[in-house]
Amino acid sequence: MNASEDDEFEMPNRGDDRPGLDDLDDELDEVDVEDVDDEEDDDYPEDATEDDIDLVIALYREDGQPVALPLDLDLANDLDGLITQLRRIPGDAGAVGFVSVADEVFVIVRVRGKHVQVFCSDALAADEWPIAHDVVEFLDDEVVDDSDEGYPVGDSDILADAGLPDFELEAMAEDYDQDSTALLELIAKKIGFAAVYTKAVASFE
Repeated sequence: MNASEDDEFEMPNRGDDRPGLDDLDDELDEVDVEDVDDEEDDDYPEDATEDDIDLVIALYREDGQPVALPLDLDLANDLDGLITQLRRIPGDAGAVGFVSVADEVFVIVRVRGKHVQVFCSDALAADEWPIAHDVVEFLDDEVVDDSDEGYPVGDSDILADAGLPDFELEAMAEDYDQDSTALLELIAKKIGFAAVYTKAVASFE
């Protein structure tokens, strides 16, 4: 019996039902994601060791009095962890974290409630040390690949209200002939934490 011209007959659209294609697509997607993750891991520097880390110190004022608190060395490899720790400190106006690594680079982090400021003495250190890498990422900044000389990056006015103007902090950060620990000691003195800071530094010796 022949079908009339008015009769409609459609083959079901089964798509491409060859076995394994969906699984193959999933595997390709997974490979792409893994490749991206591997590339990101390759760009991230290895953690600084205890021998590399000079100090991690929190500065704050309690009832108007300066306090310097030594923190765990592990925080020198973890900006998020350092921010969390500083947020827990009940300072009158938040807390400031000082980190020095290998006497080459220093990082300053200031936390006041939800407001976070960061400063790194040398952006090029992002290729070598995790804390500098984290600061550059936090700032959503790009390191100048063709730069032969280091340069500071971040909130240079981070301690302006404490007595250290932005231009002065930048000038100190650019003094790459000076050890980063010595520069942080000078910064602590400028903002009125000299005595307590010296005692805190002694705990790392």
